[in-house]
Amino acid sequence: MPHTLHSLLTDATRPKFSGRALGRNGRQSPSHLWGGAMLRLGKQSIEDDEAPPFRYQRCQTGKQRMFTLQRIETSAQEIRKSRFVAIAGSIDDEQAAKAFLAAHSEPAANHNCWAWRIGQTYRFNDDGEPSGTAGKPILAAIDGQSLDRVVVVVTRWFGGVLLGSGGLIRAYGGTAALCLRAAEKVERVETHRATVACDFADLALIKARLTARGIAIASESFTDTGAMLVIDFRKDAAEATLTLVSDLSRGRAIVSLDT
Repeated sequence: MPHTLHSLLTDATRPKFSGRALGRNGRQSPSHLWGGAMLRLGKQSIEDDEAPPFRYQRCQTGKQRMFTLQRIETSAQEIRKSRFVAIAGSIDDEQAAKAFLAAHSEPAANHNCWAWRIGQTYRFNDDGEPSGTAGKPILAAIDGQSLDRVVVVVTRWFGGVLLGSGGLIRAYGGTAALCLRAAEKVERVETHRATVACDFADLALIKARLTARGIAIASESFTDTGAMLVIDFRKDAAEATLTLVSDLSRGRAIVSLDT
């Protein structure tokens, strides 16, 4: 059953945000910031078992802003004789993430640690480094720069000097953050697809006004009584789109969200 845009507006979900990290004594724990993402450092690994929260930038209107990468980016640095190389790119699904990791991991290196996020779905891997010292910091770097649909692999060639837990966290998270800061980013805009059923008399005006608003018409078909338009529009423009079509057709057109 198609959902109306009214139900779309009420059913929209929003991510939850966590507060400041506190230690066991109620004081704020020591932290490292990589573009805004915070990880607490324990003696051997990150204290929390869960991944860092997905953080967003917000514009002045309070709307969430998410970004992805325009193209593949690479950064490298040497830390106490170990060489760290980060490669980051955009992905659309888990299969694309796996393909990226297979293509950009170095079999001859000591470690290929990685993380990726697609919306609320994420994965990370320490690839033999102590638990919590590689994959989670990389994920924190992704989240700290409000990135979505992004994968990062950080490859390490061991130089003979042990870095310790805190040093590894800073090395992997810092190398990932260095790469992501250098990358060209594009804003990701959430869109919805809907079907507009309208009379022939309203078709030309509705098409013209939708196009003028930047609403894409994906397809157009005809029935005995009118036309069916499949349109793509910004999620945050749902109410305005519904109102526009209703006003232009004087309530005759029907708009339903495609499932």
